[in-house]
Order: sequence, then C-alpha cells, then structure tokens
Amino acid sequence: MAGKVDSESSQDDVDRLFMRAALAEADCAEALREVPIGALVVRDGLVLGRGHNLRETTQDPTAHAEIIAIRQAAEKLNSWRLLDCTLYVTLEPCVMCMGAIILARIPYLVYACRDPRAGAAGSIYNLAQDERFNHRVFVREGVLQHQCSTQLSAFFQRLRAEKKDARQRN
Repeated sequence: MAGKVDSESSQDDVDRLFMRAALAEADCAEALREVPIGALVVRDGLVLGRGHNLRETTQDPTAHAEIIAIRQAAEKLNSWRLLDCTLYVTLEPCVMCMGAIILARIPYLVYACRDPRAGAAGSIYNLAQDERFNHRVFVREGVLQHQCSTQLSAFFQRLRAEKKDARQRN
C-alpha cells in the first residue's frame, strides 16, 4: 500500500481494499499466535499507520491493533489529531480503542465484524455516537465481514482444541 488510491474508485472498493490490508495485518498477528485483528489508519488514500494485536507478545494490555496503528499515524503526522483519517479494523473496537479513536479525532471508522462481548461502536456500547463526547465518529460496519469472522472463528476453534489436547495430555 505504498501508493495512493485512485480518486475515481468507489468508496466500497476503497473500503474493501484497505480492509484486505487490515486482514493481512491480522494474518501477522495470527502468525504470532495473537488474536488475529489488524488495523490501518488511512488519509487521502495513503496508509499512515498499521498494526496488529501484540498483547501476548509484549505482555502489554494496550497493544491492540488500533492503538498501534493510531500511534504510528500520529508519529508520522507529528500530531495527535488524526483529522481526515479513516481507521480500518477487522473487529469492532473495544472501549479502550474507541476512546483512543475519539481522542485522536478520527472521523471515520470502518470495521468488518461486530464484537458481541466487547464492542464499543454499536454492539455493547455506542461510544462513536455518544453526544456527551466532543467528537463523533461515522461508523461503517460489515466490510469483508465474512472473511474476518471466519478468520477469528477458526483461530478460536484451534485455540480451544489446543487447550483441550493439553488438558487431555496432563
């Protein structure tokens, strides 16, 4: 994703393109035996930050894909305000990540699948549209939902099977 996206591309095409790149980040997380979640911060068709989960690797509870991507983008722009940016993420952000999105003033969030256990952009909470905050986030969900959901489900099935095998061996 070094180049800029063609300005004539439809928004659906653009969203799918960047979600595929977020899925590639999720693959990187999975290769490290991390929960396969990937994220990108994009402005004007350019990727400013990318990240994948690294909680287990770093033993850092804040090492979520979104936080890593937001930090990279802020560093690249030399600003904490990520105005005119879009965050693409394979799973609906949690409360911590939605807080970071709001604080970074990211106006657009595109995610693939809902998180019924921890989602804060519509599933459990809707922090993106909470009028008590000084910033609202436009949210689009469902972009490449099937691919992201399949990847997460397969990961957790393998994890459960590995844990079951380990219990049976002990």
